[in-house]
Amino acid sequence: MLPVRDLDYDLPEALIATRPAEPRDAARLIVVDRSGRRFDEMRVRDLPEVLREGDVLVFNATRVLPARLMGRRVGTGGNVEGLFLSSSSPGTWTCLWRGGHLRAGVEMAMVTPAGEDSGVVLRLLDRAADQAGAWRVAVLGAAADQPAETVLSFLGRTPLPPYILRARGRSGQCLDEDFDRERYQTVYARQEASLGRGAAGSVAAPTAGLHFTPELLERLDRVGVRRLEVILHVGTGTFRPVESEWVENHVMHEEWCSIDDGTLRELEQARARGRRIIAVGTTSARTLESFAMAAQGGAAQATDQPPIMAPRRLATRLLIVPGHRWRWCDGLMTNFHLPRSTLMAMVGAMLDGGVESLRAIYLHAIGRGYRFYSYGDAMIVLPQAAGEPRHAARLTGE
Repeated sequence: MLPVRDLDYDLPEALIATRPAEPRDAARLIVVDRSGRRFDEMRVRDLPEVLREGDVLVFNATRVLPARLMGRRVGTGGNVEGLFLSSSSPGTWTCLWRGGHLRAGVEMAMVTPAGEDSGVVLRLLDRAADQAGAWRVAVLGAAADQPAETVLSFLGRTPLPPYILRARGRSGQCLDEDFDRERYQTVYARQEASLGRGAAGSVAAPTAGLHFTPELLERLDRVGVRRLEVILHVGTGTFRPVESEWVENHVMHEEWCSIDDGTLRELEQARARGRRIIAVGTTSARTLESFAMAAQGGAAQATDQPPIMAPRRLATRLLIVPGHRWRWCDGLMTNFHLPRSTLMAMVGAMLDGGVESLRAIYLHAIGRGYRFYSYGDAMIVLPQAAGEPRHAARLTGE
């Protein structure tokens, strides 16, 4: 069992990244093998130098919805703030709301990112049965017949994590919706149909993917790295800290994910040929491992090979902790995560030394001034064959 205190660390507030690196692939990168004993430092743009021909990178191509809602209560004028979660049908949404004194029948007039009246009014219907703190709401007026994605495109704001908003506020930085709508989105994100329970996009970015530029992707293609895409719609639970004493007792949030037939076939071929499969982000890793464990009916019957008969989409509550037997993932690229998070536990599971090795890497990153969290720098854990030479240590652009 993993005590949650092992996922604690102290981070100076100055290392919380409030804006991303410019350009995207200028972010710093720690490269470590799964032993965790030696690591190199470079930039994300140097990935073609550490990956090799035949490697497979798996990206989460989900699109972040402009899901953050701002408005005023009809009648009182009080400010309200919410987060769109899903839409079961046009005109009926499920949303989280901040603030008390909420009750069925309350109406809220939404405002645009520019602070103007949007013409959209939301009415609280009842509490959602499957999401703590969430409400079902009715969309009133002309917008009631429009898909949620259409309404959110002019109504919603980029759902930046609360810690970025707080850090920007304390440092006096202004919000820039146009900037964040572009940069809190991967360059390869695509619109996807609803996978389940009305989830047609993410309310948080798959942040490891934010570092990739079209030029970097082209360079990876040229050195023979294969790129595959999966979909996992990232939910609010990704920011929820572990509150139980033991990580394994944490109640994991549900997220919907999918892998299409062509990608399943390519994964099967890659495994058969001994190719290294490297997940870009914890959401890609969670998707791959969830499909592996669901392919034959559960963990006890899980297979190392991605069968064509695997399901095409599923809802996952998979919690990955040290001791997990990785089935389809050989490596993982990821950002530096919040303390006491399930994401830290997952990255620790990729290292032979578990969270002890991960803490050593985090302490090194803090000492070297790496930037943390969604807009911050990254690390990549790679498998290493016996006797394989290490890439020469280098500090790029210091």
